[in-house]
Amino acid sequence: MTAISRRSLLFGAASAAALLVAGCGSDDDGGDGGAKPAGASDADIQAALDAGGSITVWAWEPTLKQVVADFQTKYPKVKVTLTNAGTGDKQYTALQNAMKAGSGVPDLAQVEYYALPQFALGKQLDDLGGYGSAKLDGTFTPGPWGAVHSGGTLYGLPMDSGPMALFYNKDVFDKHGVAVPTTWDQYYEAAQKLHSADPKVYITSDTGDAGFTTSMIWQAGGRPYKVDGTSVGVDFTDAGTKKFTTMWQKLIDGKLLAPVNGWSDGWYKGLGDGTLATLVIGAWMPANLESGVKDANGKWRVAPMPQWEAGGKVVAENGGSSLAMPKLGGNKNLAYAFMKYATVDAGAQSRADNGAFPATTAQLSAAAFRDKEFPYFGGQKVNQVLADAAGQVASGWSYLPFQVYANSVFNDTAGKAYISGTTLQDGLKAWQDASVKYGQEQGFTVK
Repeated sequence: MTAISRRSLLFGAASAAALLVAGCGSDDDGGDGGAKPAGASDADIQAALDAGGSITVWAWEPTLKQVVADFQTKYPKVKVTLTNAGTGDKQYTALQNAMKAGSGVPDLAQVEYYALPQFALGKQLDDLGGYGSAKLDGTFTPGPWGAVHSGGTLYGLPMDSGPMALFYNKDVFDKHGVAVPTTWDQYYEAAQKLHSADPKVYITSDTGDAGFTTSMIWQAGGRPYKVDGTSVGVDFTDAGTKKFTTMWQKLIDGKLLAPVNGWSDGWYKGLGDGTLATLVIGAWMPANLESGVKDANGKWRVAPMPQWEAGGKVVAENGGSSLAMPKLGGNKNLAYAFMKYATVDAGAQSRADNGAFPATTAQLSAAAFRDKEFPYFGGQKVNQVLADAAGQVASGWSYLPFQVYANSVFNDTAGKAYISGTTLQDGLKAWQDASVKYGQEQGFTVK
């Protein structure tokens, strides 16, 4: 996944509503219609590869280009057209428009984990159970594997993952004699010390980000979303949520967070000149630092995500995406063959070799992966920290079946805590109210 896609708000309310209406209404616009679920045996899939044909894949993930080339070399009778229909929200809008029109739908599409439930509930994706996908249990780490299931049904295969870690500028911490924090209490103390030593230095930036906020709540033990089909619960008053908001509010009140938007020019500048000292972010970040913050080459390091309890080993996911099979696509057997090749078989290794952070246990546990030294990070074996984090993702997290809409209104609600006297906890209550209202308008039972 690209940096932009991870932070994008995805498609807007109108498109989200259209998708939900399509899924929750009649079946004549792309729903099940009582049709037999897709599926095939291994022999059927091999026969399809031998016979050949063509498939179209919509995805923006750059490492898939090499996967397509390798796949076509291995199966010369198969033609794979890889199309970048836009990143995140742009692709989802194009995909929804094609689904609504009933034509031009790709055979496979890249869908981010938090967007997958919305497409699944809209009955726009194939159930992969008929392809023997239960055999893949254990192939992927728990976080991504759980993220591609909705209501117990598998709707995609994980492409990558985003277990969280602490990225920090070692030069800045060393210069000011501040210890790298291992707990969130220490993180707050480090924020105070760094900013006191140099008012230009901030522990990090945050102007309000839905994905970061939900990931932090996830790690803190909060489970604000309860989903059972079209019955949904939204409650940001649980203990885990309050644990996060209490600590983060201290950073906001102390003006210890740089008022810089993520992924902006100012953000990249701060990461390069040392005025932004840390990032708490997904494991996909190294390549973004290497390519976007070249001035800080050799200065950054990676440490485990700070914990709520000393000695803990609990993290959350931040980012990641799957390959899914739209129902209105064709060439199902070839599509599944490529999906499995790209995410499980040889393509998984190719993508890891080319910079993707894997979701597969085989790649994560390989010595060549874990022992790789990163010159940008001072020769540190960064993947050891990140691979360990992948096995520490807390279970039990759910996204809303309309999370794409909810995230799009985050800054209008919870985001006000960063620019006004509204507290973060009150901001989350406003976000909760907006999410409940929208869900009810779309026909969900929401409480």
